[in-house]
Amino acid sequence: MVGEALFICVPTLMPLPKLCVTVTGSTVAELRNRRDRVVDADLVELRLDTVSDPCAAAALAGRRRPVIVTCRPRWEGGQFAGSEEARRQILVDALSLGAEFVDIEWRAGFDDVLQRTGGRRIVLSSHDFDGIPADLAARVHAMRATGAEVVKVAVTAKRLSDNLALLPLAKSEVPTALIAMGDAGLVSRVLAGRLGSCWTYAGSAVAPGQVPAERLHNEYGFRQIGPRTALYGVVGRPVTHSISPALHNAAFRANHLDAVYLPFAAATLDDFWTFADAFDVRGASVTAPFKVEAFERADESDAVSRRIRALNTLKRDGRRWIGCNTDVAGFLRPLDGVTLHGTRATILGAGGAARAVALALASAGALVTVCARRPGEAAAVAGLAGGTAGAWPVQPGTWDLLINATPAGTFPDLDDTPVAPGAFTGRLVYDLVYNPAETRLLRDAAAAGLATLGGLEMLVAQAQQQFEWWTGVRSSGRVMRDAALATLTTTADGARS
Repeated sequence: MVGEALFICVPTLMPLPKLCVTVTGSTVAELRNRRDRVVDADLVELRLDTVSDPCAAAALAGRRRPVIVTCRPRWEGGQFAGSEEARRQILVDALSLGAEFVDIEWRAGFDDVLQRTGGRRIVLSSHDFDGIPADLAARVHAMRATGAEVVKVAVTAKRLSDNLALLPLAKSEVPTALIAMGDAGLVSRVLAGRLGSCWTYAGSAVAPGQVPAERLHNEYGFRQIGPRTALYGVVGRPVTHSISPALHNAAFRANHLDAVYLPFAAATLDDFWTFADAFDVRGASVTAPFKVEAFERADESDAVSRRIRALNTLKRDGRRWIGCNTDVAGFLRPLDGVTLHGTRATILGAGGAARAVALALASAGALVTVCARRPGEAAAVAGLAGGTAGAWPVQPGTWDLLINATPAGTFPDLDDTPVAPGAFTGRLVYDLVYNPAETRLLRDAAAAGLATLGGLEMLVAQAQQQFEWWTGVRSSGRVMRDAALATLTTTADGARS
């Protein structure tokens, strides 16, 4: 049975963590301007190592919020290239001028600064950009023993379960900021309270895995996450491009449910199981490359999953994991009104999504062909639908409906496409990729005069079913779709800027 992993107790009487927003700039004037634009934050971290003219007095002038002054050297992942004495003087000046905190690296050896203040107003920090140091617990113990008012520990999570290394560090009288950097560590930033962290950091990717404060507030509802907040997410590799968090979190808010949905950047399915047990994850969407393995290892699955031997949704039942597949119905809903019976339908790809599409098309009477780089896998998927395996790449004149079930064209690889321009000889192209909303494949098909259909409608349809299966509540498709479009627009604007 899945769920035999070790259970780790997550603190339930957790403090409400504060939010520190990190700002950078090429000059102190720019840094100060960005400082003053920060809203809904408890602290602002001023990264003086990023400016060309670092000056504590200029950076602190006119501030309206408490600040942490940081001047990170290159040897600790920062940008300051001057001497250690110059850097030390900047921090001493910041203290003298009334900065609420200054950040001093544990390895810097600025013991005299610590002694001068008795540790008050000092954030003593340690960063490991390679992984989880073997001496992490001893390191934290030594840092706390210095008398620093706050200790900050940032490690790098290469696996989702690496976040668990921070849990034993939570219990201490010394306020401690605990952060796992990287995509797999994003959960540590959002669930800072679950880790017992005194505050979390937000910003525009100043550190690996850091997210903007607006996203922390608007998408994840950081201020509303408490000890009873139910945890859901999307498990896959990669998942940073996923807009599912925007859909489901909007639905949780609209239905007044105390829950949050996060990206779970798992290295393996076992990695996810371990994390999920420790953090009591209640449910998860499953995406590539785990749909087939999740079916094989779930304790129980619905009839649709059993037929296609892949699932896209998991729900916890005690220590058991139950699976279902909402991709089949989700795929068909946008095709309402399209005649599928007798249509030559060709699927590109042979993963879990392709299995669901093949079954859906066969149930509607389509003639199914599957094309993939691995002919054996294409034949196996085609066999689920009584279809055939076709040549890769797809040949012109062999299809009426073309479905892309590969990740080609997904953000940020916007120029990728699985189909050469001359192969558009059918009637309709349906791309399951939803980020971006219009892929190169769809643009090329439209230019050739074909009808097109993007993956957003399928995403929303299958997400509605997932949400209802988890919560017993039917959420508005419009709420989910609006949230998805807003996220896609933001992503597109960021890509163009």
